[in-house]
Amino acid sequence: MRYYYEDKERVLQSLDSCGQGLSDAEAAARLERNGRNKLKEAKKESLLSRFFNQLKDPMIIILIAAAIVSGVVSVVEKESFSDTIIIIAVVLLNAVLGVYQESKAEKAIEALQAMSSATSRVLRGGMVRLVKSEELVVGDVVLLEAGDAVPADARVIECASLQAEEAALTGESVPVNKQVETIEDLTGKECPLGDRVNMVYMGSTIVYGRGYAVITATGMDTEMGKIADALTKAESGQTPLQIKLGQLSRILTYIVIGICIFMFGFSLLTAKSGITPELVLNTFMVAVSLAVAAIPEGLATVVTISLSIGVTKMSRRNAVIRKLTAVETLGCAQVICSDKTGTLTQNRMTVVRTAGRDEKLLATAMSLCSDAEPDETEKAVGEPTECALVNFATALGLKKPALKAEYPRIAEAPFDSMRKLMTTVHNHNGEIIQFTKGAPDELLKRCTGYFDGSKVVPMTDALRREILAENKSMADDALRALAAAMRTWDEKPAITTPEYLEQNLTYIGITGMIDPVRPEAIAAVKECREAGIRPIMITGDHRDTAA
Repeated sequence: MRYYYEDKERVLQSLDSCGQGLSDAEAAARLERNGRNKLKEAKKESLLSRFFNQLKDPMIIILIAAAIVSGVVSVVEKESFSDTIIIIAVVLLNAVLGVYQESKAEKAIEALQAMSSATSRVLRGGMVRLVKSEELVVGDVVLLEAGDAVPADARVIECASLQAEEAALTGESVPVNKQVETIEDLTGKECPLGDRVNMVYMGSTIVYGRGYAVITATGMDTEMGKIADALTKAESGQTPLQIKLGQLSRILTYIVIGICIFMFGFSLLTAKSGITPELVLNTFMVAVSLAVAAIPEGLATVVTISLSIGVTKMSRRNAVIRKLTAVETLGCAQVICSDKTGTLTQNRMTVVRTAGRDEKLLATAMSLCSDAEPDETEKAVGEPTECALVNFATALGLKKPALKAEYPRIAEAPFDSMRKLMTTVHNHNGEIIQFTKGAPDELLKRCTGYFDGSKVVPMTDALRREILAENKSMADDALRALAAAMRTWDEKPAITTPEYLEQNLTYIGITGMIDPVRPEAIAAVKECREAGIRPIMITGDHRDTAA
């Protein structure tokens, strides 16, 4: 069924669900019948299979061939099997060491996955429950808010300014605005994935707003499951080290064969007593012995031990390496690209500086024009920037629940990455007031007035230069600046498009926020540069703030 072409009532009916969600008994029955909401993992190799895979290395194959030849020579010459035993021991040691390291890494990864199992908020019988995402079933109604990972494919049945980042599926980095309304079927064909604006998919992330969605597909039946199925069939390539060792193995093979042919032919051609069967056998044995001696039996073991030491050192730094050869690949890195927020920084935005004539009005505007909400400890939960703004207002005694009761929201124009603004409209004791927040340079373009602390005065070029200078100063101090403005209406605006609302605004002020750098980030960047690695920071912040 193409759920995006159907209205939400029909979708719920077809899934035998309702807006209150499934009952616990029905959810348990569907889980038992349809299986868990998880992607199928590639079939794990047995220990024996892993052991034999270690023996497929070209260098190991040459050593095994050398051991066989050495054993044959020892039998014919009735000599000691010491060389054969040593080569076999080296091969076995190499294989066992490789299997041990990879098995240890697999167990560590499994333990990490168990510790970090995802959870989702779901309606069960009308009550919100926190359940493991892998226990979700078709027909469950899940709650989605900014920062949530979408646990399965689902049809949106209720939303407010909901936006999802679907780059993993569509390659489009700009968040997609979601809606409840049915998509009109104009072609009679399947709608492209990126155009299904009333659907959310496993692998995407909610970046803004909130909503409810009923699950339509789980596990391998999801769009992400189709991708995962294709990936499990893909073959992994060789690392640079494996390629070089393969080349060395081929060269050694040619050299060994060349030595055998040369010594065998040269000895026969220079024989003074004529060619006899005994001479042919002795000459062949000498040639084979020289060839075996030319093979570096310890090379494979030295490589494996070196990589094992690298894996051990990485594990002490909380990095789990699944394949031994991946250590060498990591060592070839010349550029490291890192996200800024939450990676180099702590992702804990805090307002540390303001500019404006009325700080309380600025805090009120910022808190109301945000979707972050305080929890039971009065700490805001939601998108980090909006959390900082709500916490800023709370610190001034302007608690969000009280503000919402005094200024109920009656309309809004959600944030858009293109215009870099968000607007909310409120009813304050019969007076309609609008608050808009966003990038200072973009907001300033739409301002015709300036609040001087007691009244609104016309915006002048001098005031604009003063505001832009303050914005530049905050950016130079590595602060993320957001400005706020307001507008009053005689009645609720009939049109709530951004173009209509965001004009003739009155500037209120700017807040400067900082996301503290992680203590270990500075040392890590310095160490990268000393190692000849170029670190690159990826951020959407203003260039001055990033620098």
